[in-house]
Amino acid sequence: MIKSSKRSEWHYLKKNSELLLLLLPGALLILVFAYLPMFGVVLAFKDFHYDLGFWKSPWVGLQNFKFFFVSDTAALITRNTVGYGLTYMILTTVISLGLAILMNEMGKRWLRIHQTAMFIPYCLSWVVVSYLALALLDTQNGYLNKVLETLGLPTHMWYLETAPWPYILISAYLWKNVGFSTLVYFAGIMGINQEYYEAAKIDGASRWQTATRITLPMLSTLITVLLILSIGHIFVGDFGLHYFIPNDAGMTYPTTDIIDTYVYRALRVNGDIGMSTAIGLYQSIVGLVLVVTANFVVRKINDENSLF
Repeated sequence: MIKSSKRSEWHYLKKNSELLLLLLPGALLILVFAYLPMFGVVLAFKDFHYDLGFWKSPWVGLQNFKFFFVSDTAALITRNTVGYGLTYMILTTVISLGLAILMNEMGKRWLRIHQTAMFIPYCLSWVVVSYLALALLDTQNGYLNKVLETLGLPTHMWYLETAPWPYILISAYLWKNVGFSTLVYFAGIMGINQEYYEAAKIDGASRWQTATRITLPMLSTLITVLLILSIGHIFVGDFGLHYFIPNDAGMTYPTTDIIDTYVYRALRVNGDIGMSTAIGLYQSIVGLVLVVTANFVVRKINDENSLF
């Protein structure tokens, strides 16, 4: 029986060897960049010294975690991180779904133009986007202040104010990421059996009824899976967005600072690797708990829509 089982497994591997070979680069990438660095988690519990190395540095228990929790700004940056994460997730999902449904109604010629135009911002790095933001928001020569002057409205010193930054950061995030999410949902719509739409058209259903009675229910599994994955990133902010777009201006910290930027500045000033590793571990654990909890709730509601 054992020999028969091994022969069957070998036959299965041999039969799918080409697919497994295609899988190999992605698997190696995940192994090298996601799993091997996990050994570094040990540094969260050590007082790391370069001269003593990885294993001989002394253990300090949970002392490295105190760096974050006893700081005066812990509550503020936690609020910013979670608040921005929730806002990005909700707005991206709603806007992307709406745009994907609208794209489904377009002709092929206009569809390609819109797909290209929406996907280009996703390919830009936050460093490049930060220069575009500077061209808009510069106090002396920024295009936005020039427009406000032309309209007779008061100008702003954008990098010295806190109030406008939630709107600026949310707008920048949506501009860069909505296009990619829209294409994911549009690909999901393309996978829906067209006979449903033809039957609805024969029955005289309006476009609103088609979208709400066919498209959204058929996409519910995809929407749920993407939301569960997004929930895991709520506690991990977008470092590039929150560091480069406000240009690391100190006056904007109350509304732009998140855990990632705070830890980066602390690491740059103190050079303490143990403290930064402790916060990274804390974010990962909270993210894992959020994903497992969200998946548990979804599984209770509808088992077919759960991730695992």
